[in-house]
Amino acid sequence: MEYIYAGLLLFRAGKAIDEAHVKKVLEAAGVKVDEGRVKALVAALDGVNIEQAIKEAAVVPMAAAPAAHHAPEAKKEEKKEDKKSTEDAAAGLGSLFG
Repeated sequence: MEYIYAGLLLFRAGKAIDEAHVKKVLEAAGVKVDEGRVKALVAALDGVNIEQAIKEAAVVPMAAAPAAHHAPEAKKEEKKEDKKSTEDAAAGLGSLFG
């Protein structure tokens, strides 16, 4: 998780997200740097519009509250849809960071 935070910190600071900068941030935070994970992060973020990805990930559609007259089966179906939308949002974040 700290590798993702390093990438986001560099993005917010307006710095290039490259191996050297990520290593510096991690070392400054006292994290033992894994070269493979640094390379994977930089490769995963190459060409990604981070600002747009953050905006899209932050907008999670809210499921409508079930009406009192719905049958129990309909409530179960709505809960599955709500869970799926949350999983879709999490998957979107996961693809952003490899």
